[in-house]
Amino acid sequence: MELRQLEYFVAVAEEANFTRAAERVHISQSGVSAQIKQLERELGAPLIDRSGRTAGLTPAGAAALRHARAVLASAHAVRQAVDEVNGLVRGRIVVGMVTACTVAPLFAALADFHRSHPGVEITLLEDTSDRLLDRLRAGTVDLVLVGCREQPPEEWDFLELASERLVAAVPADHPLARQPRTTLAELSGHPLVCLPEGTGVRAVFDEACARRGVRCAVEFQASAPTAVADLAIRGLGVAILSESMAERHAPWLTGRLIDDVDAPALLCLVWPPAKNPALDQLLVHCRQAFATELELSA
Repeated sequence: MELRQLEYFVAVAEEANFTRAAERVHISQSGVSAQIKQLERELGAPLIDRSGRTAGLTPAGAAALRHARAVLASAHAVRQAVDEVNGLVRGRIVVGMVTACTVAPLFAALADFHRSHPGVEITLLEDTSDRLLDRLRAGTVDLVLVGCREQPPEEWDFLELASERLVAAVPADHPLARQPRTTLAELSGHPLVCLPEGTGVRAVFDEACARRGVRCAVEFQASAPTAVADLAIRGLGVAILSESMAERHAPWLTGRLIDDVDAPALLCLVWPPAKNPALDQLLVHCRQAFATELELSA
């Protein structure tokens, strides 16, 4: 009796179809059928009822299924334990990041992690912060880099990477550039360019407007901070950005602190507390990369 025979048997039992089971385990249908027949010969009883349109379980197959799953789970646990001891973490990690992310330490961490653990598949995806947190809650991503209006819920672990005030970024010839600071009331008289709803910067800005009872006109939206800045440089509106976002576009844009938006926009790495070994190792690399970045900028 071989582990692969049990794997094929479980696949047929769960798919109720030899063709779908073969696709699932990535071998031919004839190969699946042959291995299960061999398993049946060794056990001395048919496991799959082949008389109907679907591949059902015989009474012997139903009795064997639970034990087959347990054996496969135990085999996986053995491999995982040995891999962890050897540092050869295997698996797959899905990392989500806010659209147009330019946070270099995250990419450095991913590169170092991949070099150390080439057996782990890394998938990257981009979305708004709100949708990434929804994906994290649903379990379809393992780690997200998001902008937040406030610290993430207690149900998750997180690493705060930045906390910045919002600024109104304008070209040098804009009226707001002549004063050191501005307010929401002053901004309400100008067209604005901002990130879309669901992003941390936008959430902070909208919440401040609602709290102060100020109505501001967001004339243009763009999913990337560089696009927001470019629209402002071309005179289409005042860009609402974090301090560091605006600084990247000096001298074409000048950032003016918005006095009455006192809540900062946060940038955080967020993950669920129930981690897997691969994610544990990636987090080690993330902490090292971001600590190095902070030391260089100090």
